[in-house]
Amino acid sequence: MPAITLQQVAAQSGVAFGTSGARGKVADMTAAVCQAYTAAFIEAVVPQASTVVLGHDLRPSSPAIAAACAAALAQRGIRVVFAGALPTPALALFGMQMGAPSMVVTGSHIPFDRNGIKFYTASGEISKADEQAMLACAVNAGPAAALVELPTPDARVQQAYLARYTGFFGTDALAGKTIAVYEHSSVARDILRTILEALGAKVVSLGRTDVFVPIDTEAVRTEDIAQARTWAQEHAFDSIVSTDGDADRPLIGDENGDWLRGDVVGVLCAQTLQATAVVTPVSSNTMLERSGSFPRIIRTRIGSPYVIEGMQQAAESGAPLVVGFEANGGFLLGSEVLRAGASPAQGPCLAPLPTRDAVLPILALLCSAKARGLKMSELSRNLPQRFTASDRLQGIPTDNSRALLERLRGNAAQLQTLLAPDAGAITSIDETDGLRVHFAGGQIVHLRPSGNAPELRCYAESSSPTEASLLCADCLARVGHELRHPLAAG
Repeated sequence: MPAITLQQVAAQSGVAFGTSGARGKVADMTAAVCQAYTAAFIEAVVPQASTVVLGHDLRPSSPAIAAACAAALAQRGIRVVFAGALPTPALALFGMQMGAPSMVVTGSHIPFDRNGIKFYTASGEISKADEQAMLACAVNAGPAAALVELPTPDARVQQAYLARYTGFFGTDALAGKTIAVYEHSSVARDILRTILEALGAKVVSLGRTDVFVPIDTEAVRTEDIAQARTWAQEHAFDSIVSTDGDADRPLIGDENGDWLRGDVVGVLCAQTLQATAVVTPVSSNTMLERSGSFPRIIRTRIGSPYVIEGMQQAAESGAPLVVGFEANGGFLLGSEVLRAGASPAQGPCLAPLPTRDAVLPILALLCSAKARGLKMSELSRNLPQRFTASDRLQGIPTDNSRALLERLRGNAAQLQTLLAPDAGAITSIDETDGLRVHFAGGQIVHLRPSGNAPELRCYAESSSPTEASLLCADCLARVGHELRHPLAAG
């Protein structure tokens, strides 16, 4: 059979690696392309694998893509443990317990006309070096292998994820609490209800739909903000929770239906677990440092592979309890955690899970609020008063976004005018990932091309939520005009 590299397949198809896994338009994710990615993963990253855990989210296109991946695995004599539709972290957990790699068909939060595949070794997410090895791998350029019928889901995958959290938090952890679950099309909508009920909570199901809803926990839709507040008036709940499509990013709201920012969730969860080292991207709120809660903090580029790399560095340096989180709220656990007051001999303990997870921060915050006798709206009252807002311009080709940022790097006056003309002088610029600009007035504005879709993202931080929202909206309005009229740059 003729062979080409996966890099050539990516260039020809438009299906390429982003910040977490391969992503592309559904129309471009043909059986042949998906099988090429599967083959490269096996041959370049896990050549000794005899079993692969495989699952998918609830996107309409996901089962067919999973079937294409299964066919490529069967062609190589690899046994498939099929998980069905379950959260990405559930598959990663079971794969780690089995000592087997995993693959998850999901586009996470991006629109339903796109999809993706995430890859995990037996120890966790693949690295950027693994991605490069896959891209350099020679793959079959011939016709796709005949599709195989997906087997019945293996119940052990779900059971392992349930046992992880019910065993650690305990069956009465949320007794007396009423928790609303905004189900939409999240792959976690059923298992999340099961976990919450197992911990003693009364669960109210809201917003279930068979139409895929692209929930982005970094840029919550206006309709979801309004809907949560309406539900809070209609239902007497203590909290409302949800996740993105594949349940590696949480959405947590208080008793008023106000959603907590993902980086606030990350700080609160790290405090609850008593972390000694926290790793997070540059886009996360600086309340992390200002809180004074953590002996060591590492800032990285945006993307879970970079956070995981930072977590490994922290662990190697001797940090006792290492965690990571992203501005979207996805939480990564790098160390074993004992329940408060328990000795190692007594247990129970929470094993490391170094991949983004939505359920851990949801449960940690809910249980912390109950144990401390606080309303969810009161959990963050002692955190430094720093607020973030984020949004994005959609349909912006990545090359256009990068060209704009490159031009701004060489023009400080235009950079200030475009990002925040009323925020005072620029005091520093962080180029770890995009352009993160600090101003004399204390404001921060950060522009960065998305790694998953043709979008230009903006993150803004200030001392009030209103100002942060205005900074973000005004910056994107100016940037949008600049992109439409590039000659205005002079």
